[in-house]
Amino acid sequence: MVNSKPRPQGELRRGWTTGACATAAAKASFTALVTGQFPDPLELLLPRGERASFPLAVKELGADFARAGVLKDAGDDPDVTHGATIVVKVTFGGEGISFKAGPGVGTVTKPGLPVAPGEPAINPVPRLMIAAVIDEIAARENARKHVQIEISVPGGEEIAAKTWNGRLGIIGGISILGTTGIVHPFSCSAWIHSIHSGIDVARATGIEHIAGSTGSTSEEAVKKLYKLPLSALIDMGDFAGGMLKYLRNHPVPRLTVAGGFGKIVKLAQGALDLHSGRSQVDFDWLAGLMPERVRDQTRKANTAQEVEELARSIGFDLTSRVAKAALGTVRQTLRGAPVEADILIVGRDGQIIGRA
Repeated sequence: MVNSKPRPQGELRRGWTTGACATAAAKASFTALVTGQFPDPLELLLPRGERASFPLAVKELGADFARAGVLKDAGDDPDVTHGATIVVKVTFGGEGISFKAGPGVGTVTKPGLPVAPGEPAINPVPRLMIAAVIDEIAARENARKHVQIEISVPGGEEIAAKTWNGRLGIIGGISILGTTGIVHPFSCSAWIHSIHSGIDVARATGIEHIAGSTGSTSEEAVKKLYKLPLSALIDMGDFAGGMLKYLRNHPVPRLTVAGGFGKIVKLAQGALDLHSGRSQVDFDWLAGLMPERVRDQTRKANTAQEVEELARSIGFDLTSRVAKAALGTVRQTLRGAPVEADILIVGRDGQIIGRA
């Protein structure tokens, strides 16, 4: 999940996923467990063939365990896990390779996610990456590979409070994620992945009505109106397209899209990315919805909010017209998926000012 860190100027620096950091720490720990020495820095082969180097922030070797830690570097991406220490403790025991959630790593409690309820929130690709390095070292050193992998993140529970984990039924800490090992700055892939996961959990738990909202004010309004549980609320943000396109193939019976006037205007115009840097309010389009006597004034407006206030001042119901057009965009994007949709436009005071 991301925070509000502004996009830096110039070429952006890539980072590493929590899964890549956990794999590096696991490789260092198991190497130390069987050889007595920590490789530092440690080189790791990522899933797409790229190599990365990880210095160790934690090294501890005991009589029957080894523990190593890697600082999560998200590069220039505004990732809330940036700077966290991903620590892996490896001990011999059990059958094969087993995984355990240590302090700061969550446990899955709801169906619909890539790992089953009761399992540590360590996604399939990081598990495969860790298993591969254990196999590699065991073969090279002629060592046993029946080990327990415990992943912990100091402060992980506090970090998780800034993510979607609570809504997804992941309790106790963050998730260990990643499919390529690489974080691409400002790709927003983590946010869109969270939208998809939220839909998956809602479907798996039998929720038939979800709401995608552009922000906290609109989310609170839709939650209050429909008495929806937390797991039915999708923090869509600007990514209407990311949500709607996923719903084409993973439908729920009912969808509400809620947002402020400006965001819903852009959706009504056909935009699926509602970020101010990637779509703009078309004042000529808005003028076409307004009475002729105020069209010139509408075209000269500075903000969508100014137009909404102008319409309200003359007693003209602009918001319902915008909501209806936005509903058209939603239906067009869903392409006949069995999803009954509605639109809510929410004012800055949290009151619903338009519906379709």
